[in-house]
Amino acid sequence: MTARAGGRRPEPRPGPDEAYLRDYAALLEGVAFPSVLLDRRWDVVLANTAFTELFRPVGPHPTAMPGDNFLRFVLFHPDAGLVLADREVRWCLPALARFAFLSERHADDPVLQAVRREIAEDPLMEAAYRQGLPHWTHLVGERAAREHDGALRPLVCPGSQGAVLECRLVVETPSALAELGYERMTLVLPEPAPEPEPDPRAVRPVRQGRTRGHLSLVHPAQHDVQHDVQPDVQHDAD
Repeated sequence: MTARAGGRRPEPRPGPDEAYLRDYAALLEGVAFPSVLLDRRWDVVLANTAFTELFRPVGPHPTAMPGDNFLRFVLFHPDAGLVLADREVRWCLPALARFAFLSERHADDPVLQAVRREIAEDPLMEAAYRQGLPHWTHLVGERAAREHDGALRPLVCPGSQGAVLECRLVVETPSALAELGYERMTLVLPEPAPEPEPDPRAVRPVRQGRTRGHLSLVHPAQHDVQHDVQPDVQHDAD
């Protein structure tokens, strides 16, 4: 279990919430899927090992590491596309929509204000925010743009030689987390495709015991068996 990347262990704030967050860290670590606890700025409070492993391919960045602030990672990290497939359309636009919603609710938040300034400093990002985002929001609807729970997002899965899988974002905010201003986001990866059922019409050779000097898929006795049966058939015909 890590918090704010770099392998450092979480430091829950002192008080009655400390024991709860330590137990919640243990709960996250027991989840097989990448799972992360975010505050209202999308600062990472807790992240499990699966989350850390998913983003291991990305290089260092001073302000946009996935274990520090996930919003800044999606928008600004140059290596984000190594993990986030179709990043501009499927990840950046939803992240900008979420940012617009958060910055409207928390206009005086200095961290969100800093993100807004950094968006303005990038001409392409600013154009996406001012022009692309309203058009995309009109297409998908206000609620779908604002809320991420249930959304499908493409991931380049580690160790899959570039295979892209659609993951389901599951966002949960139990009352105890809501009081702390946190939400939990889990990236649910699909189960591996089942093995294809064997074709019942396929002819299966009779498996013989393996003999020395023969491959396991070669059955030298099969030819002899066919010749042994043939004389009996001819005798019945007579």
